[in-house]
Order: sequence, then structure tokens, then C-alpha cells
Amino acid sequence: MRRWPIAIFGVIAALILGAASVRSQDKAAPISIEYHGQSFYIITTSKGTRVAIDPHTIPNYPRPEEWHKADIVCITHNHNDHTRIEAFGDNIKKAKIIRGLKTMSLKSDWATINEEIKDVKIRNVHTYHDNTEGLERGKNNVFVIEVDGWKVAHLGDLGHLLSPAQLKKIGPVDVIMIPVGGIYTLNGNEAKKVVEQLKPKEYIFPMHYGTKFFEDILPPDEFYDDVDKRRIAISDDNVLLLNKDPQRPRPLIVQLNHEPKVEKAKVEKKK
Repeated sequence: MRRWPIAIFGVIAALILGAASVRSQDKAAPISIEYHGQSFYIITTSKGTRVAIDPHTIPNYPRPEEWHKADIVCITHNHNDHTRIEAFGDNIKKAKIIRGLKTMSLKSDWATINEEIKDVKIRNVHTYHDNTEGLERGKNNVFVIEVDGWKVAHLGDLGHLLSPAQLKKIGPVDVIMIPVGGIYTLNGNEAKKVVEQLKPKEYIFPMHYGTKFFEDILPPDEFYDDVDKRRIAISDDNVLLLNKDPQRPRPLIVQLNHEPKVEKAKVEKKK
């Protein structure tokens, strides 16, 4: 696999990500996407509602308390690197917890979610963690989150290509978060096939890939192979304000850092 040096994308990322404040002309309000490593994302709506998906407590990933506030927490499946609501501390007491499976058992059946909470609509689509209908790793869920004119699909630990029925249930999407690290989920090549199936209009966020803190799975390199460099932006921050700037490539692949830029600066200053 070919490893992409971050420097290649420096100018591109600065141009593309710097345009994040541009307001869409088609009534989609800006929302922020915040990444905390593995499959842990937080979506913040224009009204300040924070929707977290698949929180973890993997050692060495930074977990600054002030960043980990949530109004809604979605759990795609029951593996313990996706279910750690304790990452939010006392803030979790006021949050709405939405679990894609009926119980905490690894053999649990799917729940059916179709809820509207504050300014957010959330529904789930039943999928599997492997390509043997859950015989190896159990069931998984795709969460489709509709907010501020955006449709965002977090694919959890998807382990297979999507069926026509699953594609129909997910429907058209603007943004996807997709696992690319293989071993336990889609690998890079398989993830590209799922992207072709879903055809997200605006953004693709790779997740569940290997890092220096979590080496059990593969880095995202394979997912980037043969992709036009103009469609890849690697950020040194962990948050992005979405936009529909007509000047940027689409769908844009954005690899967010797992650590807030402000936290990195604090650490470097202490050194």
C-alpha cells in the first residue's frame, strides 16, 4: 500500500478546509463534525445540539472533558470500543442514549430507531459487522442523522457491501463516516466499493483505521490509493465546519486528526 505524506495535501487542505465558513446557498446550515479517534464522532448542529456516535476510552487518545459533552449518544453495536458512554463523565446523565441493539448482549437483536430529538432526526438501518450475516462478529447499525438540511450516515463497524434493500433504506446522503482499516470491518478497497454504492454528495470521513495509538488495524492508505489527490484533505485539527462551497471537490475525503488543535498546542507549550 502507498502511504500518502501529509505534506502533499498541505496546500489543498488549507484551501479547502479554509473555506469552511462559506454558507451554503441551498438552505443547508453549517454543522460541525468533530473526531476523537476510532469511530467516535460528534456532530454539532447550528442550534448547538451535540450528537455523539460510538464513544470509546482507548488509552492514549486524548479525552479533554470540555470537548466531550453530548445531548444524544448513538451506539451502533455492542463492542466495547464503541459503547463507552462513561467518556462523557457526569454529562451523560442528561444525554439521550440511543442503542442500535435491544440489549447489551453481543447476540442481541436490532432495535428499530426512528426518532426526532430537538432539531435532529435519527433512524437506523440494520447491517452486520462481517460478511457472514453476523456469524463472526454480530450485528451492526448504520445511523442516518438528518439535521440542518444535511443527511449524515455513520456506518458503524460495517463489514460487508450493502444490499439493495439496505441502500434503499439509507437513501441519498450528503456525508458518510466509513470504516477503512480492515481486519474487523471493511478494508480500504471494500470501503471504496461502499462509497460507490452510497454516492455521498459532499463529504467522506474515514474512520476505524490504525494509528500510533491503535495498531490492531490497518492505516487508511489503501482507501486513498488511486484517488485524485485534489479529493483528499488531511487536517491537523479534529473538527470541520461543513460547507457546500461550489469551488471544492466533491465528495471530499477528509481525514481529521484525533486530537483537537488547541490541545496539541497546550502539550507542545508544556514541552
